[in-house]
Amino acid sequence: MEMVIGFLEGLTIWHWIGLGIVLLAIEVGVGTFDLLWVAAGAFLTALFMIIVPAPMNGWEGQLTFFGIMAIAFVLSGRTLFKGLRNRSTSHPNLNDRFASMVGQRGEAATNFEQGRGKVKLGDTVWLAMQSDETVIVEGDQVVVTGSGQGMLKIALG
Repeated sequence: MEMVIGFLEGLTIWHWIGLGIVLLAIEVGVGTFDLLWVAAGAFLTALFMIIVPAPMNGWEGQLTFFGIMAIAFVLSGRTLFKGLRNRSTSHPNLNDRFASMVGQRGEAATNFEQGRGKVKLGDTVWLAMQSDETVIVEGDQVVVTGSGQGMLKIALG
């Protein structure tokens, strides 16, 4: 126990900055955003040691300040800043061919039996299923309404 207290009494600004850097490095590998906030708490604790006079910034004060800051930052990161976790993209349908086809018009390449058949979009024929109960025959104009079960969902259009 004396070794632990001896270590804690020897904490310096550099220990907190080092902890913050190590946590940021782990965060880069993990990508949870939680360690980002704990690292910010470590950096603020280093700042706390600079600003607060010596008797109040003992190891007890440092650990208390770090604990409060880390908890506050993690809680605010999960509530106030949760939008940072959602990645926005300028191409939301990239690598999702079916989603990019929604709204396209084509024609039925076959008669639809039991709600399934083939649709020609551009120069490609796709497996499709009906999204409603209408009768679709070869040559009907159709529109893609979605996808499911590895095929396009279509309706008369």
